[in-house]
Amino acid sequence: MVKENYKYIKQQVDETARNCGRDPEDITLIAVSKTKPLENIEELITIGVKDFGENKVQELCDKYENVSAPVNFHLIGHLQTNKVKYIVDKACLIHSVDSVKLAQTIQKEAAKKGVIAQILIEVNVAEEDSKFGLHTEEVLPFVEEIASYPNVHVNGLMTIAPFVENPDENRGYFRTLKQLSLDIASKNIDNIDMNVLSMGMTNDYKVAIEEGATMVRVGTAIFGARNYNI
Repeated sequence: MVKENYKYIKQQVDETARNCGRDPEDITLIAVSKTKPLENIEELITIGVKDFGENKVQELCDKYENVSAPVNFHLIGHLQTNKVKYIVDKACLIHSVDSVKLAQTIQKEAAKKGVIAQILIEVNVAEEDSKFGLHTEEVLPFVEEIASYPNVHVNGLMTIAPFVENPDENRGYFRTLKQLSLDIASKNIDNIDMNVLSMGMTNDYKVAIEEGATMVRVGTAIFGARNYNI
């Protein structure tokens, strides 16, 4: 069932891209496998799926060590500084960097391991109290401050939009993030790219694609509902 679900969502992603004049190849569908067993990942590997999203460092590390073939694990959850050392050489992309302290820690641990950490800046566009992330006006100064870190490379921006019944209600947040990325890109800051816009989940990924998402993070529609009590 997981394979069928993935194929259906991928078809929807590709169709949405084509309908708004975009190349489906420019959009990465991240299968959010958090809280789901490794067998689900293995099942998707058999149809060529490469990109998986995890929320927790320990779970990502366990799956990274035990997966049967190399895949791209994205860390999409909040990252505590004391967990950075475990993840910095395992996550292909850290989506959730939102403080100078965290960026400094990533720089230090990446340097120790001789890697360049690929990161996104998490932006709390909707300014929800329950969410992490910088406010939009804080992003440019933040980017300018961390641009000189040799072992940290900024690839773009990420946001988690509010959960709404009507996905169209999130269109403005996605549009704001896209415009912010264009504004930052226009500054031509060394070591800062704005190629990645990680936005849109099961409920609103189509709207996110219409507004410029290059990565969508879909879990429930692929793997089914999660049991957070286990």
